[in-house]
Amino acid sequence: QVQLVESGGGLVQAGGSLRLSCAASGRTFSTYDMGWFRQAPGKEREFVAGISWSGGSTYYADSVKGRFTISRDNAKNTVYLQMNSLKPDDTAVYYCNRVRGSNSYGNYWGQGTQVTVSS
Repeated sequence: QVQLVESGGGLVQAGGSLRLSCAASGRTFSTYDMGWFRQAPGKEREFVAGISWSGGSTYYADSVKGRFTISRDNAKNTVYLQMNSLKPDDTAVYYCNRVRGSNSYGNYWGQGTQVTVSS
């Protein structure tokens, strides 16, 4: 069973950057496609970015394309989300999970990490 722990969130001004990390336990992590999701207050959880098990393929929601970059280090069992040019609309709790396409796949949700962007 894979367990996920997100970290790296915080308070940042608009235009700033943050790098989120998702540390996974379990030997099968390197075989999973992984993704980042976010949930803003009063809104449903939404897909942000995904990466194939090898790291060879990445894909993004239109709202973050060109600003966010997803990557992974299978040797460290970690997935990253580099967030640049942050906007107040990016404020949310960010989660990682296994994905199939842009959909979550399996109940591997961690506690999430809060990102707050001030204007």
